[in-house]
Amino acid sequence: MPKTITIREEVYERLVRVKREGESFSKLFERLLEGMDPLETLTRLRGCVELEEKEKMLSEIQSLRAERRI
Repeated sequence: MPKTITIREEVYERLVRVKREGESFSKLFERLLEGMDPLETLTRLRGCVELEEKEKMLSEIQSLRAERRI
């Protein structure tokens, strides 16, 4: 299911510079995130994006963490 994110203009310009010809932004993000630690990735992205469904996402993350602890 597609999601919409809002990023600052300067972040967009940086992404365009590293995006390969014919590569979608989804594929670019997959390539950039490949092999990275999820926590490190979120820490590095902090402040770069504005999430539309922030509270829902945080709730889902907390639920997943609780499931892992069981």
